[in-house]
Amino acid sequence: MSPRDLSAFVALALIWGLSFLVILRIVAAFGFVGAVSFRAFVAGATLLIVAALTRRRLSFGGARWRQYATVGATTVAGQLIGLNYATPRIGTAMAAILVASIPLFSMVIAQAWGLERMTPARLVGLGFGLLGIVMLVGFPPVEPSWTFLLGCLCGLAASFSAAFGSVYASRALRKVGAWEVTIAAFLFGGAMTLPLLALVPVPGWPRPVDYLYLLIAGCLMSALTYTLYFRLVATIGATRAISVEFAVTLVAVLVGALALDEPISAMQLAGAACVVLGCALVLGLAPGRFRSS
Repeated sequence: MSPRDLSAFVALALIWGLSFLVILRIVAAFGFVGAVSFRAFVAGATLLIVAALTRRRLSFGGARWRQYATVGATTVAGQLIGLNYATPRIGTAMAAILVASIPLFSMVIAQAWGLERMTPARLVGLGFGLLGIVMLVGFPPVEPSWTFLLGCLCGLAASFSAAFGSVYASRALRKVGAWEVTIAAFLFGGAMTLPLLALVPVPGWPRPVDYLYLLIAGCLMSALTYTLYFRLVATIGATRAISVEFAVTLVAVLVGALALDEPISAMQLAGAACVVLGCALVLGLAPGRFRSS
């Protein structure tokens, strides 16, 4: 990995790990639906403006709008609504650990669509991942409640939605540029979630600082990071690039424990280790004879 790629990898881990703090802020200010819709529009508009300023030529293609809408519905609307709903209810650490399960869902979906081959190492990794999720959800550090369980289910649904959208995009839009896919996904995701504000309105009049957090989430933690991520995919490969989720989880857990004083049990730490080990096996990142082929 070149120094430039390593710098991008570290930047993604830090920015996405810290993004859970911003999520808590914008969800409190705009609601878990408004935070998604407004953030998506800010991110899409940011990329369009940057493309115009840099004279980057974009080619969307009118025949692909259905595919763009599917990616927007899953990787933006489905993922972010689930994550925004879950994070205030289960904590940033738990939410980040559940997000780390995305590679597990990706493997299952890719296997079902015949895009990848199920190997013994990946089967073992899937088992470890499922065991880790059970340990995380079944042994919380606080008294379990329906709110906590619902938050965990929404977090898992968000991870599944992100995995589905990513695999779908790699199959249906593999010949389309990353900028076009990202911009279309954000704009479609924002448009799809906007009508839901009638059901989940903005809870009050946001403060000026809340708009600043929204801009940070949209411009920095969505538009910029997606650009860095897709560049990593092109330079080091999708498998190694998606492993950044492990580092994201580590950063978010530390932030939750140190900045927010969030409790986490020893059983949940063991569950987190199982999830990370399972994903490493699924992604072929384990050493030696345990490597997936």
